[in-house]
This record gives sequence, structure tokens and C-alpha cells, in this order.
Amino acid sequence: MTDDTGISLLIVDDHPVVRDGLRGMFESGPGFTVVGEAVNGIEAVERAAALDPDVILMDLRMPGGGGVDAIAELTRRRARARVLVLTTYDTDSDTLPAIEAGATGYLLKDAPRDELFTAVRAAAEGRTVLSPAVASRLVSAVRDSGAPGNEPLSAREREVLALVAKGTSNREIARELFISEATVKTHLTHLYAKLGVKDRAAAVATAYERGILG
Repeated sequence: MTDDTGISLLIVDDHPVVRDGLRGMFESGPGFTVVGEAVNGIEAVERAAALDPDVILMDLRMPGGGGVDAIAELTRRRARARVLVLTTYDTDSDTLPAIEAGATGYLLKDAPRDELFTAVRAAAEGRTVLSPAVASRLVSAVRDSGAPGNEPLSAREREVLALVAKGTSNREIARELFISEATVKTHLTHLYAKLGVKDRAAAVATAYERGILG
């Protein structure tokens, strides 16, 4: 995140009106700079490589290249940018693949202006951002997939999970808890199994739903 211009944003949407609206909204808000736009996922990956934004606002269903494929490619390339999905779709077929591909957050386009600003700031810091509807769908999907067990988390697993909820990286968790990154990964593997999830975002959503966090 650059100190002089605030959070840099790349806006990805196939509708010019939506891009213009988002650009105007963020350019009028404090601490944001829109560095570019893209009309589909393929262009988003190219522009992200060229512009190196802090946060990418990513639509999902776009002609010429969808958002999920773009998120997966950005993850594969280990892009620095955090991807915040901003779409009108909250179905399981949209939500789960986007989170699994590596999206930091998922919001719907009817989110209020201030909520969107807060979400972008959180995403820039690496924190997971999920709209209530999306969080509920993730929890339901976990239940429907069979299988979260009720085995309680250990004290250390709770500590790791709390840091994950704050957007802390494995390396930072290791430093914070004075353990190795390999040990952090082991704790994550165990708590994923206990919660019946496959990734960090789903773990956080499930933990909040069960009252383990917050």
C-alpha cells in the first residue's frame, strides 16, 4: 500500500457504467487511487502485472474471460494484489469457486458505499471480507458437503485461527507465536479438518458462525 496515494485499485467489470461509477466513487473517497480498469479476466491479469495494484475489484461473469479464472491465475502467479469480488451473484456456483480460487473477499454490488470502502481497506490489509449472505452460503456449503465434525480446536489452533481472521500470513503467524511456518501449516491442516473446510476464508466464516471467533 503506497503512503502518498493510499490504496491503489484496479476495477474489473465488463459494464462501462459500473466501471465509471466505481471509479467516481473511489476517486471521491479518502485514501484511494484508481490506477486502471479492465473489461474481463484476461485483461485483468495483464493489467495487474503491469500496474501492481493493492486491491482488484473483480466481477465474475464477463465475456472474454471470467473472474474465477482470473483469480486462479493471479494466485498461481503469486500476485501481490488482493482480489475483492464485487458482483451481483451470490449462488454457490459463483461464491465457492471464487473463494477457492484465492479471492480475499466477496461482496455484492448492492453493498453501501461506506461498507465497500471498509471492505477494500480490509482487503488491502489481507483480511477476509464476506458479505453476510455469502458467509451464510459458505457455512451451508460446508454443512452440505458432509462434513464438519464437532471436535474442538486446541488452544493453539484457536490462536492460529484468530490470526488468520485478521489476515495474518503464515510467516507472520509463525513470528507472532514463535513457531515455524511448517508448524503453522500443520495447525491449519488440523483446524481445517476439524471445521470441515478447505481454505482460510471458509475457516473464518465457519468459526464465526459457530461462535469460535467473535
